[in-house]
Amino acid sequence: MKKVISVFVLVFAVAFSANAQEKMMKEAATKTIALEQTKGEFTQKQITVNAGTYVFEISNNGVGHDVGFVLVKKGQDISKPENHIKTAYVTEVVKDGKTQTSKATKLAKGEYVYFCPLNPTSTDNTLTVQ
Repeated sequence: MKKVISVFVLVFAVAFSANAQEKMMKEAATKTIALEQTKGEFTQKQITVNAGTYVFEISNNGVGHDVGFVLVKKGQDISKPENHIKTAYVTEVVKDGKTQTSKATKLAKGEYVYFCPLNPTSTDNTLTVQ
């Protein structure tokens, strides 16, 4: 009976360790793109990154009201919510002086535009993924 319990504990420990390592590897592969908004604009107008998984970190620096974040594949109609990459939305509006993040978003090679409809910012901000 002790051997059965020992084997069960050992198998459980190995499985738990493998799951923890897999989760850590997945999190390590996620990078952050930090963007700052001021009144009427993003301070970063053009960004170039490699293809991969990213979290967007949006800072509200003195806008005076809540801001958000929208990412769209370049060439698509930005006014249509179905074209927005919803995982890139911040998980809650960004209060003045605060920072919020998006969910992890997988970016493929190509060009994207980003903007804030609440600020409002230019729709000429470009994210290039190589």
